[in-house]
Amino acid sequence: MKTDADAAPLPMLYRLYTAGAQIASPILDRMARKKLQRAGVSKARLHERAGVASQERPLGKLLWIHAVSVGETLSILDVIKELRQQAPRMTVLLTTTTTTSAELASKRLPEGCIHQFAPLDTPAATKRFLDHWQPDLVTFVESEIWPHQIASVHDAEIPLALINARLSEKSLMSWGKRADLARALFGRFSLVLCQTDPVRDGLRAFVQEPWKVVTSGDLKKSSDPLPVNDLQKARLAQAIAERPFWLASSTHAGEEEAMSAAHKHFVAQHADGLMILLPRHPERGPEIADMLRTEGWRVAMRSKDEAIAPDTQIYLADTLGETGLFYSLSTLVFIGGSFVPVGGHNPYEPAHMGCAILHGPLYANFAQAYADMAEQEASMEVADAAALGQALCALWGDDEVALLQANAKFYIEASRNIRKDVAGHLLALIAP
Repeated sequence: MKTDADAAPLPMLYRLYTAGAQIASPILDRMARKKLQRAGVSKARLHERAGVASQERPLGKLLWIHAVSVGETLSILDVIKELRQQAPRMTVLLTTTTTTSAELASKRLPEGCIHQFAPLDTPAATKRFLDHWQPDLVTFVESEIWPHQIASVHDAEIPLALINARLSEKSLMSWGKRADLARALFGRFSLVLCQTDPVRDGLRAFVQEPWKVVTSGDLKKSSDPLPVNDLQKARLAQAIAERPFWLASSTHAGEEEAMSAAHKHFVAQHADGLMILLPRHPERGPEIADMLRTEGWRVAMRSKDEAIAPDTQIYLADTLGETGLFYSLSTLVFIGGSFVPVGGHNPYEPAHMGCAILHGPLYANFAQAYADMAEQEASMEVADAAALGQALCALWGDDEVALLQANAKFYIEASRNIRKDVAGHLLALIAP
C-alpha cells in the first residue's frame, strides 16, 4: 500500500527541527547510551537508540509499533496478541524508550515479537533503523509524534498509523498555533484511531481526508484483567478476614495525607477498619510509612514481608506488579492521581475486577472515561479527603456498592471488541 503523496509540504519549522537534531545527534546518542548502561542494559543493546539493531530482521511481513513507556505498552499488549492471532506469520517489532517497559516486554510479549529500544528522532538513527527493519507498517501509540520519523516513513512509502490517540485540549490548541507543521505531520498518517470524539474532531482540522481520523475507543478499556496470584490472594483474604477495608490505589506525593484523613473517618465508624495503600511509585514506601507512623497509624509494609495483624490499620502495598491482586480483593477502591494535578489513572483495571470506584476531581487524562462511567453510575467523584471519608463510611455495607460494582463490570465488558477492531484496521493497511 502506498501512502498519500499529496500531503502538505514540510514547513521551515520542521527543517529547523531536523537540522537541530542532526547537529545534536552525537550528544543525544552518547546520552542515550549512558542512560541504558546505567540501567544495566547489556552491551549488545546499548546502541539501539542510535538505530543500530541487536537482532536480525526475520523474513516476511513486519509491523513496527512504538509505545514510549509502561503505560502505552500495557495498553497495546492485547492488540499485539490479537494481531498475532489474525496474522500468525507476521512479526511484530515493539519499540519503547524505557528499561522498565523493556522488562515488561520481555515478560509479556507473545511469541513472534521482537523488542528494541526506539531510535532517536535524528536523521542518522532513523535511517539506520528503517534500513535494517524495513517495516511494512509503522504504528505509533497515543501521543508519540516524532517529526523526522513520520516524514521518513512517509518518504519510504510505508503506511503509518497512530492508534489510541490521546491529546489534551491544551495540546490540540498548541498544534493549532503551528498549523502548518500539524497539517504536514498528521496529514502523513494513513490512519488515526482516537480514544475520544473530541480528539478525533481536533485532529480532523489538520488532515485533508477526515475519514482517516476516527474514534475507536480507549485500548486500555479493552485490555484483559490484570494478573492475580491466587495463592497470595488466599493468604491476604485470610489475613483480612471479615474486617471492613478499602483500597487507595496509585497515590502520589501529597495524596497519602488525604488518604490518612479519609481513613480517620472510616475507623471512626469501623474501629477495626483497614486501609490498603498502594502508591504509584513503590520506592516511596519508606517515606510514606514514616509519615503514617508519625500520624499514629499502625502500619505493615509488604516490601518487608510484614503481615497484616489484627491491630494493623494501614497495609502499605509498596511492591511492583501486584495491582491486580489488590483489586481482586477489594470492594471499595479510590483511584489516585486525582487529588493532585497528575491527570488521574486507569479506571478500567479495577472495573475489570468489579470494584466500586471512587476518584477525585483531577482526571484530565481519563476525562471521557470518567464522564461515561459517571453517566452509567459506574463510578463516584469525591471532592476532597473529607468527602472521601464520608463516602467510604456511607458505602461500606450499603446496597449502592453492589450497584457501582455491577455497573463498572458492565461498562468494561461492553468494550471487549475495541482491540479486535484496531487490529483489523491495522492489518488492512498492510499490502497482501
